[in-house]
Amino acid sequence: MPLPDAALVLGLDLGGTATRAALFTLAGERVGAGRALGGNPTSHGVAAAAQFAAALRAALAGHDPRRVRAGVLGMAGAARLTSDPAVRAAFDQAWSAAGLRCPWQVCSDAVVAYAAGTAAPDGTVLIAGTGAIAVGLRAMTPTRIADGHGWLLGDTGSGFWLGREVVRHTLAGLDAGEPGPLGRRVMRELIGTAEVAADPRRSVEAVIQAVTQAPPVALARLAPLVCAAATAGDTGARALLAEAAAALVATVARIRDERETTPLVLAGGLLSGATPLAALVRAAVATRWPGAPVPVPGDGAAGAAWLALRGLPQVQAPELLHRRFVCGADDALPPAA
Repeated sequence: MPLPDAALVLGLDLGGTATRAALFTLAGERVGAGRALGGNPTSHGVAAAAQFAAALRAALAGHDPRRVRAGVLGMAGAARLTSDPAVRAAFDQAWSAAGLRCPWQVCSDAVVAYAAGTAAPDGTVLIAGTGAIAVGLRAMTPTRIADGHGWLLGDTGSGFWLGREVVRHTLAGLDAGEPGPLGRRVMRELIGTAEVAADPRRSVEAVIQAVTQAPPVALARLAPLVCAAATAGDTGARALLAEAAAALVATVARIRDERETTPLVLAGGLLSGATPLAALVRAAVATRWPGAPVPVPGDGAAGAAWLALRGLPQVQAPELLHRRFVCGADDALPPAA
């Protein structure tokens, strides 16, 4: 445990479904953590501040908040927090009510994801979860962005995209009278049965109703189904993942020169784990950018905390502490006095 007067830094990753907070000493020891429901104001408006406050309280439990020297909040749509006076006031109130007196900084979730993967100031991050976006960074600052256009206009290769495409695959199969193994998996997920009605058009209409009665982005929940089917050997699922991987790499290529050798961080639920899509993207990246490291990011809240540390003048070489923050590794030096 840190000494009572040890300085601390705080990082938060505010997502649409979950909010995570992490508290660290300047030497990279995690001493507090908090989790709450979705705290992204773009998704939840002013109400997000309550989840932000809950995560803060949990992370700070047992610690003097006056010891926190800096904080970074990472989120998608960060402009909402800085441009909406009501939202900013609610977050400011939650921060001060937690006893925090230091300044806090807000940055994009892409920067946090990148920082959770590497300490290199220049590079690229590709995020594929519900949506998809590629961001090029210089000095840890976004300089070029590709896609992230949302489910209606873009996010090609994302979880939403995979969900929509596998439903299209299913409907085409039903039109022909046989949805195939993959289509039957989708039917079971959406309408509770894999059996095709005597009149296949009834099954078509049931699938359409199940999709249109839910929010469009809910299609992303079918992405794990596609990954599981591909792992089991389904050729249709494998074809969809190959198309998604090609699209994601093409998105990166819009903003990244083929000769670039800076890190290319793979992030988001579809790329940061051992998914078949991640394997395809990693292989394609290795072919297209053979000299580039391809790190998988650690905890986003830890990446945000490291960014907070990076801004402190008393820490002279924050890159030496990066692995300790995001991986819990011990092969890092203490910060300079």
